[in-house]
Amino acid sequence: MSDFSALLFAIGHWVVWIVGGLTILATLLPILRQTAWWIRACDFPRLQIVAGLGLSLIAELLLPEEPSLASDIFVVSLAAALLYQASRIWPYTPLHRRQVHDASRPDDDHDNHISLMVANVLMYNRDASRLLGHIKNLEPDIVLAVETDDWWLSQLERIERDFPFTCHAPLPNTYGMLVFSRLPLREPQIRYILDKEIPSFHGCVMLPSGVSVNLHFLHPKPPAPQESKTSARRDAELLVVGKVIQGHNGRPTIVAGDLNDVAWSHTSELFRRLSRLLDPRVGRGLLPTFHADHRLLRWPLDHVFHSAHFRLQRLERLTHIGSDHFPIYIRLSYEPSGWQDQEKQLEAADAGDHEEAEEKIVQGVTEAADPNAD
Repeated sequence: MSDFSALLFAIGHWVVWIVGGLTILATLLPILRQTAWWIRACDFPRLQIVAGLGLSLIAELLLPEEPSLASDIFVVSLAAALLYQASRIWPYTPLHRRQVHDASRPDDDHDNHISLMVANVLMYNRDASRLLGHIKNLEPDIVLAVETDDWWLSQLERIERDFPFTCHAPLPNTYGMLVFSRLPLREPQIRYILDKEIPSFHGCVMLPSGVSVNLHFLHPKPPAPQESKTSARRDAELLVVGKVIQGHNGRPTIVAGDLNDVAWSHTSELFRRLSRLLDPRVGRGLLPTFHADHRLLRWPLDHVFHSAHFRLQRLERLTHIGSDHFPIYIRLSYEPSGWQDQEKQLEAADAGDHEEAEEKIVQGVTEAADPNAD
């Protein structure tokens, strides 16, 4: 082997070790359950981490080198991390059993269906036409728009003739929230659970059949250096709502919004164990909604979770609206007769889950009370 070839192989090995080492580290850090933003950020790009681990493992096996204990340990570490990451993503592939069953009611049974569009519009986006086009074409029962300021309210007010039931909190801080509904809303209210600048919607919607459905729409701050140094307040807001849902005594419930978290994170899974809500993505696919402009850097941040009273009629990621998020559309069929079969797939929250949730809520409340938290 020439000196030049030897140099290329050496550089290749260094690249493999650097990429592999970083992806192994990104696999280990979230296991620590710490709330620092740079640790929690590793929850998001699991697909990208799997790609890095897989390529590193293949390259390490194919590149010629002298056998060594370090190389063997590296290969085993890559394989173990790859299997762990794949196990976290596995439920969100079509190969996994579906958590939410397909609807059995006919599509035209409008009395027992509810449809929802969730759209993070990107506050600085000044093109409302594409979102309005989706609303016109799909005719959802409820439109939830987040990152909405007064300009977005002025643009979307034109749909109020068809969506007469509303509840709005437009804000200039990228956390505004607008709710439009064709169906009657009962006791709709905007609450500021932990942060006076972060609104959330809570209320009930009445289906044409007379069934009342609890609604909770959220858009907490993400763990990011320019937003929040930790995930404590995001986690606490989600878990507070999980505790509220426990008080619904098994009534139909939907939680939706840009949660700034992925469904496979520890906190999201803890929330679903507490609330007993289902994720229609399980067994169907990731439907990554962010980042709309970067195909290789996407993960699911926008969610709809619901109680086992519902089955799925339709779930779709919509086309680009000029935002960094894709909107999502979901149509659910109210079919309470089969709820036990769906809910039995969920893990039950144990005493440790309840204790952890209380600790996370206290941590989030404490951080929210600290003026220097951000």
